[in-house]
This record gives sequence, structure tokens and C-alpha cells, in this order.
Amino acid sequence: MGNFDSSRRRTAPGLRAWVCAAVLAMLIPVTTALVGSGTALIGAGTAAAALDPDGFDFYVDSAMGPIKSRVFRAADGNTSRVVYALDGMRAREDLSGWEINTEIARSLTAANINVVMPIGGESSFYTDWNAPSSILGTGSSSGSSGGSGNGSSSGSASGSGGLQVLSNTGPGKSYTYKWETFLTQDLRNALRDRLGFAASRNGIFGLSMGGSAALTLAAYHPDQFSYAGSFSGYLNLSAPGMRDAIRVAMVDAGGYNVDSMAPPWDKKWLRMDPFVFAPQLINNGTRLWVSAASGLPAAGDGPNLNTVNGMGLEALALVNTRAFQVRMNTLGGGNVTYDFPAAGIHEWNNWANEVNRMIPDLSANIG
Repeated sequence: MGNFDSSRRRTAPGLRAWVCAAVLAMLIPVTTALVGSGTALIGAGTAAAALDPDGFDFYVDSAMGPIKSRVFRAADGNTSRVVYALDGMRAREDLSGWEINTEIARSLTAANINVVMPIGGESSFYTDWNAPSSILGTGSSSGSSGGSGNGSSSGSASGSGGLQVLSNTGPGKSYTYKWETFLTQDLRNALRDRLGFAASRNGIFGLSMGGSAALTLAAYHPDQFSYAGSFSGYLNLSAPGMRDAIRVAMVDAGGYNVDSMAPPWDKKWLRMDPFVFAPQLINNGTRLWVSAASGLPAAGDGPNLNTVNGMGLEALALVNTRAFQVRMNTLGGGNVTYDFPAAGIHEWNNWANEVNRMIPDLSANIG
């Protein structure tokens, strides 16, 4: 995998080659799971939940039922500085991957920032779906829940999701995902009314799926979010091969159907594409932090199949992020800090380091 020069565009065939390589990296574990016994052969992230006693559960009613978030209070007790931390495609129903796999809550609260971690939303892209996820309108009530597995939320394949593809039970299957409504209305208002948190000039950031979603939410809700961060996000969803890549990833991450979220080239799909709505981020004056690593393993990324998978996923994120950078530069957008580490794959050590680098900029642009 080569390095990119921001002053040089890649040709469309080059982009397709990178996308195909990343898709293959995701297809390998999916295929293994479908032809194997159903046991995950590739691990990702921490196996056991790491509950942080400094956080507390915060339940809010919604169209999806009661949704839990984890809240961490700023060290100085303020209620004006708030950031939302969005999870990845394997978002679990018990804790956020940020809490399970990192210590970022402690770093952020020490910087006098209140942290809100919404729980759940596996493969949702944190948007309002058109319908419950199903394949050809059919499902099996005996299938397992799509949101309660033990996999990492990194987007790295666990190999188990394909077995849930025909299930019509669980999050986003027995009901329609309405995550944008939840985050920008239900949760926002509850944090204001019950905790006194500011409902404007908040920050939001996320990894992978959550990175794309953070920019989307900031673009369409500038009254709520003055700051957005994307780490290894997919910021050019309409690029050649990207919908197929997302389809494969969503099947693997809980057995979800991208067509239930939004049809191809539908206005809803284009509304989710940061490459398309980039002008809105500029017009809003939203302060952005956008990053993706090279896909080359860093210290601590072991020589195993999960590392190989993470390399492919990060390569795909890097292509998307560089395309978004070119788009923003072409439009004259000067409201972005870009960070492209020379080493790092699609994993938590990479994203935790990125949050710590972002904190000063985040702190200066919220509240």
C-alpha cells in the first residue's frame, strides 16, 4: 500500500483497485464464517467488557424503545461542554467500544469535557432507516439478536454476522432504526432537561461507521454540533465499489441489509455521503478533525489474520478520506485539521491515539 500525496489525484482505476483489495480483506472472514461451524475464527478487540466506574447509565425513550447511553461527567462539573462518541459497525448493546477498549473518557473528562456514549446501533450508520433490516422481505424468528454479540465494534470481522442475515429479531430488525432522530432529538433533549447539558455547540466524533455518521449529523444539525471528528471514516460512500463494500461489511457485522437503510443512488443514500454534502460543512463553519492511518501495522498490531483484515479496512478508509480531503480543498474548505499517521490499522489503539491528539482542538471549539 502506497502513501498518498494530497496534491495528486488517484485515477478511477486506482481507486477501484484499492476498494477491491479492501473488499477482499472483508470477504475472507465472511466466507470462512459461512462455510465453517459458525465459530469466530478471527478475534478483534478486547474479549471482556471493561466497565468504567466513572460512567453511569442514562436511559432515554425513543421510537426504537428505551436506549441506553453511558455518560461521563467533566472533572470541573460544567454542563456546557459536551461531546458524543459514536461506535463502529459492531456496536454492542451493553457498552460502547470506546469504553471497552480505550481510556478516552478519562482523557476527555480531565479536559473538562462531558462525554456521552450512545449504546447500540450495530451497522446503523446512526441514520434513520427506511425499513427494518430484512433480506427479500423474509426472516426467521429463530435467529439471534443482531446487537448483543461479543465482537469488537472496530469493524474488523468476527466471522459470525453472516449467520444472522436471515434473522428478523433484534436491533434494527424487529423495528426500524431511527438513530438520527434519537441523537438529535430524544437524547439531546433528555440530556438538556435531566442533566442540564447544553444542547448546542456540542462535539461529536466516531470511528469507521461512526466517523461517517459524525460528519453527517454535524452537516444537518449545525445548531447542535459545532465540531465533528472522523477517524478511519468512509467519507466517499458513492465512490465505485463502496456500496458493495458496505454491503459485505454490514452482512458480517450482524447480518444487516444495506438496501433496508437506503436504496442505491437514492436521495437518502446521497444525503449520507460526506463527499456529497461537503459544501454544507463549509457553509456551517463546522470545525472538523479528519484522520485515517496508512494501513501499515503499528507497534502492538500482532502478526495475525485480524491485522491483515484491519489493514484492508484502513486502506479503504484512507482512500475515502483522501478523496474527501481533495473535495474539501477544491471547495476552499479551511475548517478541517487532517491527520494521516504513517502507521496504524483499523483498530482501537489507532483511534484512541487520535482522540488524544484531537482533544485541544475539540476543547477550543465546543461550549
